[in-house]
Amino acid sequence: MTTSCFHCLEPVPPGFSAHVQFEGQPQPVCCTGCQAVAETILAQGMSDYYKFRTDSAGKVEELVPEQLKELLSYDNAEIQQDFVSQQGELQEVLLSVEGISCAACAWLIEKQLLGLKGVARVDVNTSTHRAMILWHPKQCKLSDIIKSLHQIGYKAYPFQADDEAAQKQTVAKAYLRRLGVAGLMTMQVMMFAFAMYFGMFSGMEDNFEQYFRWISLFLASPVIFYSAMPFLTNAIKGLKAKQLNMDLPVSLAIFGAYAASCYATVMSVGEVYFESICMFTFLLLLGKYLEFRARLKASEFTANLQKLLPLTARKLLPDGEQKIVAAKSLQLSDQIMIKPGETIPADGVLISGSTTVDESMMTGEHLPVKKYQTHQVYAGTINHDGVITIEINKVGQNTLLNQIIKLQHNALTKRPKIVEVTDKVAQWFVACLLIFASITAVAWYQIDPPHAFWVTISVLVATCPCALSLAIPTALTCAVATLTRKGILIKESHVLETVPKLTRMAFDKTGTLTEGRFSIESISILDKSWQESDVMAMAVALERYSEHPIAKAFTEQVVSPRQLSDVEVITGSGVKAGFNQQRVAIGKSAWFGNHSSFAQATLFVDDQPIADFYLADKVRHSAPEIIQYAQSQGLSCHLLSGDSSNAVKDLALELGLDTYKNACSPQDKQQQVESWSAQQHIVGMVGDGVNDSPVFNSAHLSIAMETGADISKNTADVVLLNSDLKSLQTLHLVAKKTKTVIKQNLTLSLCYNGSILPLAAMGLVPPWVAVIGMSASSILVITNSLRLLKL
Repeated sequence: MTTSCFHCLEPVPPGFSAHVQFEGQPQPVCCTGCQAVAETILAQGMSDYYKFRTDSAGKVEELVPEQLKELLSYDNAEIQQDFVSQQGELQEVLLSVEGISCAACAWLIEKQLLGLKGVARVDVNTSTHRAMILWHPKQCKLSDIIKSLHQIGYKAYPFQADDEAAQKQTVAKAYLRRLGVAGLMTMQVMMFAFAMYFGMFSGMEDNFEQYFRWISLFLASPVIFYSAMPFLTNAIKGLKAKQLNMDLPVSLAIFGAYAASCYATVMSVGEVYFESICMFTFLLLLGKYLEFRARLKASEFTANLQKLLPLTARKLLPDGEQKIVAAKSLQLSDQIMIKPGETIPADGVLISGSTTVDESMMTGEHLPVKKYQTHQVYAGTINHDGVITIEINKVGQNTLLNQIIKLQHNALTKRPKIVEVTDKVAQWFVACLLIFASITAVAWYQIDPPHAFWVTISVLVATCPCALSLAIPTALTCAVATLTRKGILIKESHVLETVPKLTRMAFDKTGTLTEGRFSIESISILDKSWQESDVMAMAVALERYSEHPIAKAFTEQVVSPRQLSDVEVITGSGVKAGFNQQRVAIGKSAWFGNHSSFAQATLFVDDQPIADFYLADKVRHSAPEIIQYAQSQGLSCHLLSGDSSNAVKDLALELGLDTYKNACSPQDKQQQVESWSAQQHIVGMVGDGVNDSPVFNSAHLSIAMETGADISKNTADVVLLNSDLKSLQTLHLVAKKTKTVIKQNLTLSLCYNGSILPLAAMGLVPPWVAVIGMSASSILVITNSLRLLKL
C-alpha cells in the first residue's frame, strides 16, 4: 500500500524514509523539502494548520543561490517603484502567492508573516491567491517576507497590476460601496414601511405616520443621491451628447418616484414609496455589479498579457559582471543573460548559447521552439533549458508583446458595422419606450389612477434594452480573447463578421502553402563565360537585400559576396544593382522579356540571362487538411503565385486546388481578386510576402503568416502568430460560433423586450419583478457569450 506524504499528500517514493513528529506520532514525508517545511510549521506552534486544512499543501523546492540573489533585488528601491507603495512609515506590497488551496493556507500565511518583526498587517485573498502586506522597511526587508513564505512552502512574487486592472478594481470597489449603502438603508426603510403597513390596519395616529415618512425620506436620500447617482449622471451625459441611453428610463423611474414621494411627505397627501425606490435601486445595482463581474471575466483574458513580463533582468556589464536591474530600465543594445526557467524581459537577438523557448503565450503552440545564435526571442516568452545571452533590439512599446496588446485593444475598440447598427436600434428603442411609457401613464390615469405611476415605472425598467446593447460587444470580446490565446491575432474589427461570409480563398505559394525554406537544387549556367562560383557570389550579393523566402537559400551559402551599388528592390520582380559599370539583377526568369524558363530565379547581367537557379521547397504538412476543410465549407480555393515555374501547377494538383495562376505580379493578383469581388464573391487572401501587400488591400479579408515580411503583416487584417495553416480552420470555427452566439443573444434580448412590454403595460409586472427581469436578461446574454472562451 502506498503511503502518502504528511505535508503534500503525494505518495512517498519507495525506499525513502523520513518522518516528522505530529502529536507524538511519527508522520511520513516524501522528501527533505516537505520535511523541512512541516518541521518549520510545527516548531512555530502552527500545528492547527494540519488539523483544519481541506486540501494538500504544495510541493516544496529549495531556493538556489541565483533565486536568492533575485529575491534580494526586490529590496532595491528602483525596482520597488513598480509594486511597493508608501503608507506613512510603512510600505505596502501585493504579492501573488502560489500554493494557496484553502482557508487554512490563509491562516498559516498570516500567522507566519505576523511572526516576523516589522510586519504590521497581512490580508490573504484565497480566491485571487494574493496577499496584501504592510511592513516597516527599517525592521524587515521584502526579501525576508518572501523567504519566510518559502520556508512554509509558498512561492511568492510581486503582483503587477496594469492600469486597466487597477481601474477595474476601483470600479468594483465603487459598486460595492454603493451596494452597501443601498442594502443597509433599504433594510431600515423597509422596517418603517412595515410599521406603516401594520398601522393602516391597527389605526396608527397621523403624527406617527408622518414621522415615519420623514424618517424614511431621510434614510432613502443617501440611496438616491449616492447609490443611484451614476444612473442619473450617465443619463445626463447621454442627453448632452444628444443620445438616448439605457440609463434614461431607469433614472426617470427612480428620481420620478422619489420626487413624488417627497411631495407626498412634505404636503402630507397621497402615498410614499421610499422602500420600493430603495429596493429598486439595490436590485438594479446588484444586477449591474453581477454584469460587471461577468464582463470582467470576459476581458481579463486579453488584459493579462502585460503581467507576463518580469520585473527584473540580469544585465551584463562591460567588465563581464552581472547586475540585476529593473526590466523597464533596459536600453537598446544592452546585453542580458537569461537562465533556464526565466521569462525573457525584452525582445532581442540571441548572441550566445542555444535553448528552447516556450512561445505558447503568443502563438498558442505548446511545443517549445529551438533557438540558436542570431535567432530572435521575444519578451514574455519563457527560456526552457539553456543559459543564453541576448542583445536587446526592441524595448517598451516596440516589443512584440506590446504590439499585440495594442492591436488587440484597437480591434476591440473599433466598432464593427453590426455593433453600430445595434446601438442605433437601441437608441430608437429607448425613444419608442419613452413614448410608449407616456401613453401607458395617460391611459392608466384614465383607467386606474392609483396604479398609473407604478405601471409606468415597470414599463420604463422592464423594457430597458441593456441586453440588446451587450449582445454583440461581449461576444466579440470573448471571441478575440480565445483567438489570441490560440495564436491568431485579430487586427481589424470586421474580421469575425467577414469570415463566415467568405466564398473564395486565395493562397500565395511560397511561405504560405509551402514552408518557404528553399534549398538550391541545381544551377544551369546559360553564359559559359561565367563560372558557377562567380554566379553564386553575385546571386548571394543581390539576394542579401531581398525579404523573399527564396533569398534565404542564397544567403545561407558560404561565399564572398560582391560589393554592389545602387541596389533597388523591385516588388514582384526581384533585385537589381550596379557592379563594375554593369547592371546586375536576380529575379523572375521573364523579368526583362528576353528569357523564359521554369527556374525559380534567374541571374541577369546587363539584362541578359546568365544562370537559372532551380530550388526545392516543402509543402506545409497542414496545407492539404486546410484546403479540404475550406472546400468542405463551400469555399473555392485558388493559388496565386509569383513563381513562374512548374512547381505552381504541381502544387495545385497535389492539393486539389480549384484553379491556379503562376508568374503573377502584385498587380496581377490584385486584378484577379478585384475581378472576383466584382462577381459578388467575398474573397479572403492568405500570403506572407512583400508582393502580397497590394492584394491584401483588395481582398475582403487578408491573412498574413508571422514568418512573412513586415509590410504584409502590417497590411493584413489577421496575423497567424504560429504560421500554422490549421489556424485558419480555428478562425473559421470561432467566427461561425461567434455569429451563432450573437444571433442567440439578439434573439434572446429582443424576445425578452418584446414579450415583457405588453405585460408591463397591462400592469402584470410589478417594479421589483421588472428589475429582476432586466438584470437577468443582461446576465443571460453575457453568460452565453462566455461560452466562446471555452472553444
